[in-house]
Amino acid sequence: MNRDQATEISATSHSVDVGEATTRYLLYGLLPSWFVPGVADWVMHRRTRIEDTAGTKESLIHSLMMAEVGIPIALTLRYEINPLLLSVQLAGTAAHEATALWDVRTAVESDREVRPVEQHIHSFLESLPFGALSALMCLHHDQVKSLLGGGRSDPDAWRLVPRRRPLSPGYLAGIGVAIGACVLLPYGEELLRCVRAGRRRRKKTEKGE
Repeated sequence: MNRDQATEISATSHSVDVGEATTRYLLYGLLPSWFVPGVADWVMHRRTRIEDTAGTKESLIHSLMMAEVGIPIALTLRYEINPLLLSVQLAGTAAHEATALWDVRTAVESDREVRPVEQHIHSFLESLPFGALSALMCLHHDQVKSLLGGGRSDPDAWRLVPRRRPLSPGYLAGIGVAIGACVLLPYGEELLRCVRAGRRRRKKTEKGE
């Protein structure tokens, strides 16, 4: 064996599978990093006293946005990528973008100050879904082609198919805990705070104060 052959074998044995690397990035990089701007956005809402301005309406919009992203994520963690799941992901991403515009408009019209830092946080929250979806579409280009063809060549195209290689229970549990701690808990607190503030205002109005 000459030197060139040995070098080629060594390079092959140490080569990185692009698909596996991208999947690891999505699971252990992009998805966990999503929680950071989410919590930061909640902090900005609290600092600008959302309960005294846009109140419950804007908080409910935030809940809607989380559902638009959360449902596709939950399905992707449990099921194979196919035309049906890609359609859900595309619809969720488009709806999230439209709702994000509605969110900012609601905040501005209610005189809640949307500071430059919060606007920068929004840029992350709006771009991450596109980044995740584009990576998934590159990984599953065959399913994108099937979607464009109406899924006629795949009998399982329009039903949810459990993952052939399920994610580990430990990973799913960790993501679940992170969602609870970084999404459900802070934004549930925000909604409760807004509802209580709205009730106090209504009581004062009824008393004529």
